[in-house]
Amino acid sequence: MKALTKEGDRKIEDIAARYSLSKDSVLSLLEAVVNGNATMAQFNVPELGGSGQWMKGGMTMVGDMFNRSLKITVDQLCTELANLVSTEILFDVSNTGSEKNRAGTDKPWPAVFGKPTTSGSQNNFRYAYFGPVRRLVIESNGNRAIYDTKHHEISGVSQQQGSQQSFELTSQDGPIDLSSLPLISEPGTLTQSTPELQYDVISSPGLKETESANSEDAIFATIEKLSVLFEKGHITEDEFKTKKAELMARL
Repeated sequence: MKALTKEGDRKIEDIAARYSLSKDSVLSLLEAVVNGNATMAQFNVPELGGSGQWMKGGMTMVGDMFNRSLKITVDQLCTELANLVSTEILFDVSNTGSEKNRAGTDKPWPAVFGKPTTSGSQNNFRYAYFGPVRRLVIESNGNRAIYDTKHHEISGVSQQQGSQQSFELTSQDGPIDLSSLPLISEPGTLTQSTPELQYDVISSPGLKETESANSEDAIFATIEKLSVLFEKGHITEDEFKTKKAELMARL
């Protein structure tokens, strides 16, 4: 976790004193809240009953499951920390750029999908759901995978407790397992160069003689084919955007 500013350090000390906790315990919970994008947290803090989970406006779980007082304390503390990191600058941003570059956390989501409908992060993964194109991008330990969400409308993704590879999604139909969605590609492992495929509308086979190669239908159909090539990892996003721009210029 990045270093706190002097003001941020003072606020954390104040919170620790008010909740009668050690500063290290509050810092551990703060890191979990930050990793959960201030909407959720998975933590292991001995002073707070060991392992537990918190979701903003939702369920709070602690190791001592029958300790209602502890649940209330954890919920109040996580909520306060979430509000704090969402509204105030707690961390020293002087080295933010280099830290993000090393961690890879500033890598943008694929622009070809548009703006994420919802996104978040937790522990060592982050996600972005793109409703209009029914795509879910999961980034875990720097590696990305793209999933087809089918009819599901994803409102959240959480890592199942005790697992590094299993994820649970929240949808309009309730919780679903990530493994139930079709895996489209893993562009993070892309190594091949652009394939020698005829995806230019001028030379694409299959066009009817009466159909103009530069017609709107032909151009948009080719752009859709390019999108498929990108999703399957055959071309990079830069290659997709360059070719798309060339095609759109013909309209």
